[in-house]
Amino acid sequence: MSGAVLEHVNVTVSDPARTAQLLCDLFGWRVRWQGDAKNGGTSYHVGGEDSYVVVYSAGATEAAPDPGGVVGGLNHFGIVVEDLDAVEARVRAAGLEPHSHANYEPGRRFYFHDADGIEVEVVSYTG
Repeated sequence: MSGAVLEHVNVTVSDPARTAQLLCDLFGWRVRWQGDAKNGGTSYHVGGEDSYVVVYSAGATEAAPDPGGVVGGLNHFGIVVEDLDAVEARVRAAGLEPHSHANYEPGRRFYFHDADGIEVEVVSYTG
C-alpha cells in the first residue's frame, strides 16, 4: 500500500496533562484536542498539523514491565527535530537524563525516559 502515513500513537500515562505539557515544552508542539476518553479516562492529542501523540489515562498507577520483554509493548517512539542540541538542553532543563547518544549515517540521536518510564528517541538528520 503506497501513501500510508502514521497519524498518531496512543500511550497510557499516569498524568496526561503533565505529559502533554512536557511534549509541548520539548518539541514546540500544541495540544490539538483534549477531553473525555474510554473507560472514564482523559486524552490529550499533542503534536503538529499532520501527526500527534495521544497521552491517555483512566487512573492507571502501575508502570508496565519492560516493554521490550512484552509482546505488544511500546519500546520507544522517535521524534525528528532540526536542532538536536537545543532539544537535549530542554530535556536536561526538564530534569530528564539523555542517554545512548549516537552518530550514525544519516543523523544523530539520543534517548530519554519521561516520568512514566516511556522511552523517547530524539533524532536529527540535519548534520
